[in-house]
Amino acid sequence: MPTTYNNPVYPYRRPPELDRDDIRHCPVVIVGAGPTGLAMAIDLAQQGIESVVLDDNNTVSVGSRAICFAKRTLEILDRLGCAQPMVDKGVTWQHGRVFFQEREVYDFNLLPEEGHRMPAFINLQQYYFEEYLVDRANQLDGLIDLRWKHKVTEVDAQAERSEVMVSTEDGDYRLSCDYLLVADGANSKIRDMLGLESRGQVFQDRFLIADVLMKADFPTERWFWFDPPFHPNQSVLLHRQPDNVWRIDFQLGWDADPEEEKKEENIRPRVQAMLGEDVEFELEWASVYTFRCRKMDSYIHHRVFFMGDAAHQVSPFGARGANGALQSTENLAWKLARVLKGQAPEALLATYDDERQHGAAENILNSTRATDFITPKSRVSRLFRDSVLELAEDYPFARSLVNSGRLSMPCRYDGSPLNGHEAEGLPLELRPGSPAKDAPIGLAGERAWLLNQLGERFTLLLDGRVDSAAAETLRRDLAPLLDGQPDLDLLVVGPAPHALTELPRSRQLEDVENLVGERYGLTAGTGYLIRPDQHVSARWSRVDAASVGEALDCALGAHLAPSTVQGGTHATA
Repeated sequence: MPTTYNNPVYPYRRPPELDRDDIRHCPVVIVGAGPTGLAMAIDLAQQGIESVVLDDNNTVSVGSRAICFAKRTLEILDRLGCAQPMVDKGVTWQHGRVFFQEREVYDFNLLPEEGHRMPAFINLQQYYFEEYLVDRANQLDGLIDLRWKHKVTEVDAQAERSEVMVSTEDGDYRLSCDYLLVADGANSKIRDMLGLESRGQVFQDRFLIADVLMKADFPTERWFWFDPPFHPNQSVLLHRQPDNVWRIDFQLGWDADPEEEKKEENIRPRVQAMLGEDVEFELEWASVYTFRCRKMDSYIHHRVFFMGDAAHQVSPFGARGANGALQSTENLAWKLARVLKGQAPEALLATYDDERQHGAAENILNSTRATDFITPKSRVSRLFRDSVLELAEDYPFARSLVNSGRLSMPCRYDGSPLNGHEAEGLPLELRPGSPAKDAPIGLAGERAWLLNQLGERFTLLLDGRVDSAAAETLRRDLAPLLDGQPDLDLLVVGPAPHALTELPRSRQLEDVENLVGERYGLTAGTGYLIRPDQHVSARWSRVDAASVGEALDCALGAHLAPSTVQGGTHATA
């Protein structure tokens, strides 16, 4: 099959541990240099934490694999310094169309409002995504020790530390670490070594992915067909990728033979029937997959933390796999950094499991519902599905029931033990636990974006448009808090009196299009405490230092009881 991409080969380097007699100890070891492991290493590095990243391969993924990256994921990657090449290379889209048999039944817009730095979605082959992450990790050399062709063959997980045996072409060596982070994929070898399980549902259906190289004038949209004439009684999905590559997903049915379906002579007639006999194309990559929705009961085993597909899997409908994985890394990184720096109790790390179990359950629920709608398994389910599609063409209420994959949305950590005060009368979509919203701003006379001012530290976002007397009262109240909390920044929405802009680590922004005030429901004195992962921790109609201090303690887990995972395991591959 032809290809438009040459996979880079990264160099193996002989490990220095082979030349020492003792076992080197590291703060963090990460297993897996895919998107999850690399994003985690970059996030930690930007917060001053070193890591060793081990991968048994020496290149990026083969085939396009994950291609849809949602707005929240791009915002996370923007904070990590690698979103711009993705947006520059990727295909930006926000419209989708749904077809039933021969006609379009409805369309949708994922980001109808203006004033956001990142688009609703981009399509980009996973190999580009991984390459950009490797490039960014290499820029942080000294904080990230990225080791290719280093295979973990043993894990000793204990309550106070973990130890791994690593195999290389020059010999084996051991590393010990405070925290072992596992991102070795859906068929995690580390999970198996430790005797842990990921449990859930296997869906009895098969799908063919065909990446087709062609020049076509189809619009840059997501097209989904139910029961089309060119592939009757099944579903088909079409997406555009960079380099004139188009992703086509064909539902095949459970009885399909995967090896036969992957053969080009069997793929080509399906694609030709869809595109028309006169359309010329080349097949770049193909795969047949069966998927499952499953997760581990706990992502934490002693000081071993599971992330990404190693911790949880969903079906591809809705683009929740890679997008959910990046939300997991941003959740864990700031907590682990503060525990390692002695700024938070180790109990804070347990909230990674609390919050991301919630996120995974949400993703699995939406993914399962989409799968059941796309692949009905009974006559009654099929009748319901087809009736909804018939009605959707003319009736708006039915369109909300159509489910061709509810596309990935950012997770809100409702009920999190880290959530602080909630003020009445402020926008529901920015309640504690919610990711912050972006908006255009002015900063030091230049145009900028709100989200670029948030992240990696705690930030108090304060509407400082108060009179001089109120500003002086706030200054006296907040100054001791800011002096005593070096991890807290102050971002003031102005124009604000000098009393506020003279506070420690204070910056003033201008609400150039009034979208910050509109989206955050700001009035004079309103405040939001934003976590290092850009999620709202607490908010107030009128800010005072005592309340902010209490919320900050809550967000850092000061109120949490110490907890450990029982048991110990020694395992060998």
